[in-house]
Amino acid sequence: MTGEKALLVMGCPEVPVQMSAVIYLSYRLSKAGLQVTVAGTDAALKLLAVSDPEKYYVKSTVDLDRCIADLVEKRADYDLCFVFMHNDAGMTYGATMSVISRAKLYAVVFGKNAEALAEAIEYPAEKIVANAVHNPTPLKNRIDRVIA
Repeated sequence: MTGEKALLVMGCPEVPVQMSAVIYLSYRLSKAGLQVTVAGTDAALKLLAVSDPEKYYVKSTVDLDRCIADLVEKRADYDLCFVFMHNDAGMTYGATMSVISRAKLYAVVFGKNAEALAEAIEYPAEKIVANAVHNPTPLKNRIDRVIA
């Protein structure tokens, strides 16, 4: 895995566990030698900047729209892509990434309706699913099982 590039995609930061899970996953992947980039909406990136002001856990970020444009125009691509989703918009980001990137896709599904949302995924992706809203531990444990 050393030297590979990973993309973590954040949508709406409405569900509290997303930010801690993104920071944790970035930490784990970076520690394993991957180059990690986090893409997100403006609000999600601002929360990340406040949560990790010295960029200790997340070294590289990109606006989500810019990231999608770079992938479509073949200016960037990744080996792994983790799409965080708790609603239909997140599912759409996952579907988009499955078409425009060659990356191995992971659907990180969380929130109150995580199981139902995960069942609706129709594109190829390894699913990491937890009914987690406020407590990040169930999602962290499932992430650990996948990237062990």
